[in-house]
Amino acid sequence: MPNIKVIIPAFNEQDSIGLVIKAIPEIANEIIVVSNNSTDQTEQVALDAGATVLKEARKGYGYACLKGMAYIANQNETPDIIVFLDGDYSDYPEEMSKIVQPIIEEDIDFVVGARVKALREKGSMTLPQIFGNWLATTLMRLFFKSTFTDLGPFRAIKYQRLMDLKMEDKTYGWTVEMQLKALKQRLTYREIPVRYRNRIGESKVSGTVKGAIFAGVKILGWIFKYSFK
Repeated sequence: MPNIKVIIPAFNEQDSIGLVIKAIPEIANEIIVVSNNSTDQTEQVALDAGATVLKEARKGYGYACLKGMAYIANQNETPDIIVFLDGDYSDYPEEMSKIVQPIIEEDIDFVVGARVKALREKGSMTLPQIFGNWLATTLMRLFFKSTFTDLGPFRAIKYQRLMDLKMEDKTYGWTVEMQLKALKQRLTYREIPVRYRNRIGESKVSGTVKGAIFAGVKILGWIFKYSFK
């Protein structure tokens, strides 16, 4: 079996993080929760559930992901696959097995869990999220002939391919940056339909007007940057 590490950015997810960790299949070699300046019991709940807990004081989804990657880079053993998912229990962690399957069995480089409408719980994605996904993936299709339909956070990638992407974004643009760089570097990729439910607690991005606007600006910024590069 491949060595699989899971990175979960988490900001004040004490009510959900334990559920997320316990639902992850046993094929994961290590679960890394990056507390993104949490002020509640997220860190203790994650520790009690068996995760490795890191602290990242700088707020931002990308900051948390980069913290997890830096930790892995300093380990003696290099992993084969990195899985990213959210800590709010909106993803179904037990579906991780089918997210990594194309990498293990077909040598695909990168897999995104697509939150297709038929599998989404009502209200689990806000209108700004739905529109943002449509706009971003439409632009990627126009500029890069991409087949992506979603910017879903539940994703898996070969470790070396991830390192080759040289990820930079510190906040809202992390997911689209990864997909754009995967396209530019001609990685093989696939989308796997996944279920999606209403998160536990309020979203720190789509749940606020400010977050939705900043996320939209970041996503469009990355797309146009790479379209004319």
